[in-house]
Amino acid sequence: MVSVNIGLVHYVLDHIYGTLLHRTKLGTPFFSKGWGGTKLDLLEKMVKQLFPEARCQNWPPTAVQPMWKTVWETNSSCLREGVFRTTCDERLIGALPLESHNARVAFLTPKNVTPEKMSCVVHLAGTGDHTFERRLRLGGPLLKNNIATMVLESPYYGQRRPSMQRGAKLQCVSDLLLLGKATIDEARSLLYWLQTEAGYSKMGVCGLSMGGVHAAMVGSLHPTPIATLPFLAPHSAVVPFCEGVYKYATAWDVLREDAAALTQDVTSLAEDAAQKTGITIEQVRDRLRSVLSLTDVTRFPVPKNPQAVIFVGATSNH
Repeated sequence: MVSVNIGLVHYVLDHIYGTLLHRTKLGTPFFSKGWGGTKLDLLEKMVKQLFPEARCQNWPPTAVQPMWKTVWETNSSCLREGVFRTTCDERLIGALPLESHNARVAFLTPKNVTPEKMSCVVHLAGTGDHTFERRLRLGGPLLKNNIATMVLESPYYGQRRPSMQRGAKLQCVSDLLLLGKATIDEARSLLYWLQTEAGYSKMGVCGLSMGGVHAAMVGSLHPTPIATLPFLAPHSAVVPFCEGVYKYATAWDVLREDAAALTQDVTSLAEDAAQKTGITIEQVRDRLRSVLSLTDVTRFPVPKNPQAVIFVGATSNH
């Protein structure tokens, strides 16, 4: 009998998949339209508001009143979907695509149990998680323990995805920061709604990968202890895009040309801007590291109760 190391097989398959998906030119890369121009400038100028310090956490957040509709209902549970206007700063709403202005949320709850006797976990989206389905499947077993599940659809994903965007491949660097900012603001508003409107006293926030980064940020900014679960999450977007697998799926040449064009006179834009300015790919990577360092969770305050945080990590990133 031949024994098979399942872990090794998964490792090899992961590498093959990553090579085909990210190291070939078959698909659209991340940031195929460059840095984002004035949108990125706006985000960098708002850095203190984007990732506030402990003394300026802007609580309470903007209140929301989702418009709910029932999707299905059984004797023991109920699934509703709601819509509300994004709660991020008005200056940033103009930078978001029109499709992302309205947030969508799914709410799976047990029946015949009052909110005071329940808990609720807000699940945030990982990269490429365009629908509610995957996270609702995680929430299903929690119903037996009287734990409700709230699933937020991130900007640029699902029905909030811009028409010109292919899959999860964000078109500009600024889109990644806008996605994060809006997700954090919307999640905080939902937690506030759960507490003040729905009557929940025990709450949590979790997410996988990118969703884990956002969950850690939301948990750190919450004014009271809250269960926080970052699952397989890097400390910032620098890790996947500059050091991990996404560096093979990033439009480095486009970013270099865009950066070079910004330094040229209008009359010289038709020439090889990268050659004229001497901008190298490594300089572009350093610039991206600098911009994405804004997403570093270590910039955030320590959560009110660090013991309420559970980290699930991995040994390598394929």
